[in-house]
Amino acid sequence: MTEALLTIENLNVSYRGSGRVAHILDGVDIMIGRGQSVGLVGESGSGKSTVAFALLSLLADNAEVSARRAAFDGRETNFGARETAALRGTDIAMIFQDPMTALNPLFTIGTQLVDIQRQRFPNENRRALWARAESVLADIGVPDAAGRMHRYPHEFSGGMRQRVVIAMALLVEPKLLIADEPTTALDATIEAQVVEVLHRLRQRTSASMLIVSHSMGLIAELCDSVVVMYAGTVVESGPVGAVLHRPRHPYTRALLACEIDPYAALDPTQDLATIPGSVPDPARRPPGCIFASRCPARHDRCSDRPPRRQARDGQAYSCWLEAA
Repeated sequence: MTEALLTIENLNVSYRGSGRVAHILDGVDIMIGRGQSVGLVGESGSGKSTVAFALLSLLADNAEVSARRAAFDGRETNFGARETAALRGTDIAMIFQDPMTALNPLFTIGTQLVDIQRQRFPNENRRALWARAESVLADIGVPDAAGRMHRYPHEFSGGMRQRVVIAMALLVEPKLLIADEPTTALDATIEAQVVEVLHRLRQRTSASMLIVSHSMGLIAELCDSVVVMYAGTVVESGPVGAVLHRPRHPYTRALLACEIDPYAALDPTQDLATIPGSVPDPARRPPGCIFASRCPARHDRCSDRPPRRQARDGQAYSCWLEAA
């Protein structure tokens, strides 16, 4: 069994305001092995990005975060602000969803790539850090890396900016790389290029990865295992092949049905699949199964909290129905 780099048990995040408590995450479990890539998938509002931000203490000041157990790299941790500040930019790096807001428009790309290395390599001189940044930039497919180092973010396309953000993450040689919707703002061609960059990085580095995405296709490309989230709750998890080919939870099946088939999309009579209803209000979480109001297979027992079932192929899912 793969040694765990990150273990989170029963992670909860809530916000208080206007006399109400919004429960954003409810009992989330995450385990990432060394060298393993894990995907977090779910529709908008499922809590995927909140998990990533909680790991780095990047949530708003009024967030209440708790976990039964948290451990990183063999050490117990509470992921407090001071503790995570020492991990950010060294042991943990993040690729943010919007590359334009992740880059400072007032400084050249080269300056930012050098500065990001200061915490990891405090004794290196600027010339060495500059050469290292230029090499990594070229390695991830940025043409004329030497010249681009002197350019500003607004002179780069969306895809090139995303490559710069990926380079920033790689330069600190992290043990865990978190990618939050790394292809959301990109067109199909650039998305494919960024996926190829991430895929090559998986093959060449020993870093573990947490890929946050709404796209099952991206998860299938980059991940060994997947965690399916709905309304702040993990409804299914397991090896990526097993979950995508034999989904056991009704929500996972509904998500997969909503994936767009590029060939079927050419048929004008083909209807796009949707999941009826909406994600419940986090300040008014319903009792029992969180997905019951939208589930085509709901029945009387769904008013009670479903059990966590374990399948032989490594899948775990929370549902009253025993999948075949």
